[in-house]
Amino acid sequence: MQNKDWPNIAGLIGTDKSPIGILGAPMTLGCVTPSDYHLAPAIFRQALKRISTYDLETGTDIGGLVIQDHGDIDIETLSPADGFGPINNAFASLIQNHSLSALIGGHNGVTRAGVHALDPSLQNVGVLTLDAHFDLRSTKDGLMNGNPVQALLDDGLPGTHIAQVGIAPFANTAAMHRTAIQAGITVFTMADCRTHSVVKIVESALKTLSKSCDVIYVDFDIDVIERALSPGAPGGRSGGFSTQEFFQASRLIGSHPKVKAVDLTEFDPALDVSDITALIAGRWFAELLMGFTARS
Repeated sequence: MQNKDWPNIAGLIGTDKSPIGILGAPMTLGCVTPSDYHLAPAIFRQALKRISTYDLETGTDIGGLVIQDHGDIDIETLSPADGFGPINNAFASLIQNHSLSALIGGHNGVTRAGVHALDPSLQNVGVLTLDAHFDLRSTKDGLMNGNPVQALLDDGLPGTHIAQVGIAPFANTAAMHRTAIQAGITVFTMADCRTHSVVKIVESALKTLSKSCDVIYVDFDIDVIERALSPGAPGGRSGGFSTQEFFQASRLIGSHPKVKAVDLTEFDPALDVSDITALIAGRWFAELLMGFTARS
């Protein structure tokens, strides 16, 4: 129920049918570095109570939106391999019933299942990642949060249908970079974002994917943000996005008509300080909603 004295994003969430749906995916097993990612969906929902529905800068209130919350999938004790089916099935149902569906991780191991849910054939979907990492670690030793993009390539997703924004120096390997180039992945480094602005880079990535793809899936890996600004992102590095750049990109992506599904990943509440990263996650969703309202 909405608080009339403090209209907030949490007050928009209910069980009524809506163009927008959210689903928690509290996956924590299968991490490069063990973490408490399973706590994120609940903390995300709590943070929404502190995010107003009114954007002062544009004079826009999104209080008329309704968000359908489908709860969490029971995958806390499942690996990325074992959790694939439950995530895929549950998220596919959301996608069928909403114009925009958001999967709230959990770590990046949920991304592969989310993409499959949007397009099981993998031939008509584009994947945009906002991430400091390629996520192209080998899959020979199994699935983890460090290899969902490699897993999707293995599954048959064309590399030309992938664009990666915010890839950081000294956070990846030369072998991963070669894999990305050989696969035909469009790569925008953090330096590209600094030179041309994050907004222009994301616009370019969306335009490129739209030419060959009917629908687009976006992975918002929160470790793309400058580590000093987002302590609850264990994979974050110095030199990342500012929070404002992250929010601008989120609003732009939310406005794109081909973006049908997104996820928010790699937020570990156990490492957060003074709810800094939790509030980033809440504001991310508000920006996504603002963008969505701008769709024609």
